[in-house]
Amino acid sequence: MKPMKHAGPHQGFLGRLGVGAPRSGVFGGAPWLLALALLSGCAQDEFADLRAFLTQAGQGVQQKLDPLPPVMVKEEFTYDPGELPDPFRQRSMKTGKGGGIQPDLTRPKGPLEQDPLDGLRMVGTIFKAGKLFALIRRPDGTLYRVSKGEHIGQNYGVILSISESSIEIKEIVQDGTGDWTESKASMALQE
Repeated sequence: MKPMKHAGPHQGFLGRLGVGAPRSGVFGGAPWLLALALLSGCAQDEFADLRAFLTQAGQGVQQKLDPLPPVMVKEEFTYDPGELPDPFRQRSMKTGKGGGIQPDLTRPKGPLEQDPLDGLRMVGTIFKAGKLFALIRRPDGTLYRVSKGEHIGQNYGVILSISESSIEIKEIVQDGTGDWTESKASMALQE
């Protein structure tokens, strides 16, 4: 094994990089400074062609845009219900002003009065003892036999007549002012 020589001041960091002792010459014995100067010169010019392309690409091209349409100002509308009742409030079952038609609010309701008319279906008729009956099916599938004069639906409906193809019903409904009025409805046979 050879004895190690003491490294001089020039052998510290540069020696570890593999650069030898400074030599005399045009650049003062530092060839690595020449390499560094050449590399830094290349780095400044690396994107010159890209900059030139971008400068030329934007010249002479003007894209015309259509003007924006004019802003339409909507006229503001304010709803004023005036004396009209609130359509989202549940109607009260109070008696009307005129005292005309009134449903019997004390009468116990039957099973066919628990559902609205559009939830009930006429599915057939039966002729028994000289009388025509209608077969009504509730939404839960229960079948009922009804005759003229029986109550049906949630609006105090009464069956006026039964035919082979339909049932005629008179309902009593409350209007917005609290008065009770009659309305007619029919239920057709569902096949």
